[in-house]
Amino acid sequence: MRIAVTYEAGQVFQHFGHSTQFKLYDVEDGKVISSQVVDTNGSGHGALAGLLQAHGVEALICGGIGGGARTALAQAGIQLYPGVTGSADESVAALLADTLAFDPNTVCAHHHGEGHDCSDHDDSHCGGHCGH
Repeated sequence: MRIAVTYEAGQVFQHFGHSTQFKLYDVEDGKVISSQVVDTNGSGHGALAGLLQAHGVEALICGGIGGGARTALAQAGIQLYPGVTGSADESVAALLADTLAFDPNTVCAHHHGEGHDCSDHDDSHCGGHCGH
């Protein structure tokens, strides 16, 4: 199994669509056997689901995430664990121990400007790539 975590300086990065790195964990028999940090190379929002799918990711731990990205991950067959904060390594250990504190209803906690909510915007800031 391969688990991905939105990653920044050892912590779970809090905005999926702006992630510049993921830490990928390879798991066998309930234990992490290897891990690596991969760059997103400027991919954002909806394109990140394809990047994770290309890396064989089966589960994602993240902070905030918007509706379009949730849909893209579901279509890619990636199990989502949003609303997680703290250490990336510790969050994976908690997931494997079935003790991970996550909130399945967590949505994008990022604001692009006055009057914006993450379910409705004009796409001018993201070029239509965030799936809204």
